Amino acid sequence: MLTSLKFWVVIFLLPLALVGCAGIFVDFESKFVSDEYVARDTIKADVAGGVELSYLRAGDPTGQRVIFVHGTPGDAGGNWYDLLKNVPEGFEFIAVDRPGFGFTKPKKQMVALDDQAAVLAPLFKTRDGRKTILAGHSLGGPIVAAAAANYPDDVGGILVLAGALDPDLEDVLFIQYIGNIPPISWLLPAVARHSNRELIALEDELRLLMPKLSSIEQPVTIIHGTEDDLVPYENVPFMQRTLTGTTKLEIVKIDGMNHFLQWRKQNIIMDAVLTMAREMKSTTLPTTNLTAE
Repeated sequence: MLTSLKFWVVIFLLPLALVGCAGIFVDFESKFVSDEYVARDTIKADVAGGVELSYLRAGDPTGQRVIFVHGTPGDAGGNWYDLLKNVPEGFEFIAVDRPGFGFTKPKKQMVALDDQAAVLAPLFKTRDGRKTILAGHSLGGPIVAAAAANYPDDVGGILVLAGALDPDLEDVLFIQYIGNIPPISWLLPAVARHSNRELIALEDELRLLMPKLSSIEQPVTIIHGTEDDLVPYENVPFMQRTLTGTTKLEIVKIDGMNHFLQWRKQNIIMDAVLTMAREMKSTTLPTTNLTAE
């Protein structure tokens, strides 16, 4: 995941080059507060000493709840605003600022996937038998998978959007370790520092998650582009091999698509959410392989 050298040159070398000139400031986050479509709120999670989870919400407060989880770095508004301002009737969309990003407090990273899933748990709502749907992009993919495994009574289904789940595909670059050592780490923007620590820990976290994947019984939809240079498409066959307990596994393969689904393929994500909401109560169905144009 995120092995692109260009990405890490921007994250680390450029900020270091600015030291002594104009200071360091890289704004990775939208700092979105609220508008006529979307409101910001917080909820307490009793995890790792306490987290005040900041999130955006839009739509019908009594409707089918769908929670969107961003990758690293990122935040709720920058990743999901366009989806939240177009919520279908009968749905409530929520997008979270994961620990270490956006307005969530305290401002520190949380590398354990189980802890990140637990932070989401206070937002899980079952309404008229409709359990919460989770959609996670990039590093958000394994987080929603952990949530499905750990909270089967609360999570109705998950969408893994360009998700990084195969630990064998994780490749931490040497410069990432350098960037995690003080005083160099002190010179980096907080979100870059937090993102780096998450990624350094991710392979070990995915190996802890791997035995749980077969216990996920909820429907799973995987959406992944074939030209994803940050989280390679090879993650998809890994998920096919390991998500053996799901009642329905749907794979949406997007030829020629890169990593940034939530900005370029919102219609496919929306269709997948609507389809899952209709079919969440399905019994065991065969795997479906789709190629999206």
